[in-house]
Amino acid sequence: MTSTAGVPPVAPEPVVDGETSRRRGWGWLLLVPGMLWLAVFFLFPTVQLVFTSLYDPSGSYETGYAMTWHFGNYADAVRDNFTLFVRSFMYAGIATVICLSLGYPLAYAIAFKAGRWKNFMLVLVIAPFFTSFLLRTLSWRTILSDQGPVTSFLQTIAVLPDDGRLLATPVAVIAGLVYNFMPFMTLPLYASLDKVDYRLIEAAGDLYSSPLTGFRRVTFPLSLPGVVSGTLLTFIPACGDYINAELLGTPKQYMVGNRIQAAFLTEHNYPLAASLSIILMAVVVLMVVFYVRRAGTEELV
Repeated sequence: MTSTAGVPPVAPEPVVDGETSRRRGWGWLLLVPGMLWLAVFFLFPTVQLVFTSLYDPSGSYETGYAMTWHFGNYADAVRDNFTLFVRSFMYAGIATVICLSLGYPLAYAIAFKAGRWKNFMLVLVIAPFFTSFLLRTLSWRTILSDQGPVTSFLQTIAVLPDDGRLLATPVAVIAGLVYNFMPFMTLPLYASLDKVDYRLIEAAGDLYSSPLTGFRRVTFPLSLPGVVSGTLLTFIPACGDYINAELLGTPKQYMVGNRIQAAFLTEHNYPLAASLSIILMAVVVLMVVFYVRRAGTEELV
C-alpha cells in the first residue's frame, strides 16, 4: 500500500458552466463606456498632439502647417524655454512641500482628534471647490496687494521694508498654488490616516515609544499611500498651471503653462505649443514613475 500521509489534498478544479462564462462576458462590456471615453477624450487628443508637435515650424496660422516629421521642434522647445521648465518644477515642488507640511497635521487632526466635528472640518477643506478656480486666484490679488492686510502687517513688524511687496513676486505665485491645491493634498492624507487603527499608535506608546518615534515608525509608514497620492495630485497639476502666474505674478514668474497658453491661443504656433506639452507630460510621467518606485508603494488612495 502506498501511504498518502502528509500529502495535502488537491482542491478540485472549479467547474465553469456556460451561464458563468456568459456572465463574465457581459461583465467585460461594462468597461466599454469608460474605454470609449478615454479613447475619444484622452487617447485621440494625445495622438493628435504628438502629430501637431511634428509639423513644419515654418508654417503659419494663415497658410497652415505641413506634416514634415520635424523632430527638431522638441530640441528647439527645450533650448528656448529651459528656464520656464526649471521654474515650473521648482514652483510646483515648493508648493507641494508646503502643502504636505500644512496638510498632514490638518489631516491628522481631522482623522484622530476631530471627533464629532470630523464631517464639518472635511466640508471646510473642500469649501474652496464651491468657488471657481479663477475667482479664488483673483481674491489673492486683493489679499496680497500692496495695500492689503498681509503686506501691511508684514511691513508693520518689519518683515517687509516699507516699499516691499508680495504681489507680482514668486511668493505670491507659490502662495496661490498652495491655496488652490491644498485640498488635493489634504483629502488623500485624511483617507489614508482614517484607515490607520489607532490601537497601533497606542500600542507604540505602551511599548515606551516616544510620540516622535511612534509617529516615525508607525503612523507615517501606514499613511505613506496617502502621502504619495497627495503629492502626485498636487505636483502634477501645479506643474502645468498658468493662472496663478498670470494673475499673481509678472512675466518674470511665468511658468511653462503660460508659454503653452500663449503659443496656442495668441501666437497660434501650434508645433511649439504641442512640443512643449509633450515634453512636459513626458518629464512629469518619468518623475512620477521614479517617485512611486522610490516611495516603495503603488497603493494610491
